[in-house]
Amino acid sequence: QVQVVESGGGLVQAGGSLRLSCTASGLTFDGYDMGWFRQAPGKEREGISCFRWSDGNTYYADSVKGRFTISRDNAKNTLYLQMNSLKPEDTAMYYCAAANSYSFRRCREYEYQYWGQGTQVTVSS
Repeated sequence: QVQVVESGGGLVQAGGSLRLSCTASGLTFDGYDMGWFRQAPGKEREGISCFRWSDGNTYYADSVKGRFTISRDNAKNTLYLQMNSLKPEDTAMYYCAAANSYSFRRCREYEYQYWGQGTQVTVSS
């Protein structure tokens, strides 16, 4: 049984940084596409950064490009999201997701199979 768990969320002032972590049991990261998504109140869940295993492609949404960095430590089976220069509009529940590798996978919610429960990020102005 696959279980995905996020951690690292919290309250931070605008301009600050946070690092989110995601661990997964029941699967090894090799051969899996991994991604970070977020959902703000009243909004749809959006893909903000995804890593495609087949070709190493990394995607960033325009809203986070240059500020967020996705990385993974396969030895620890952990995915990270380093978030710098945080803005109040980054406030959301952040989710980690995984899916079996697919060469044409996009960073879209419906393309991912395994999900964590989320970790809340709140950025104060």
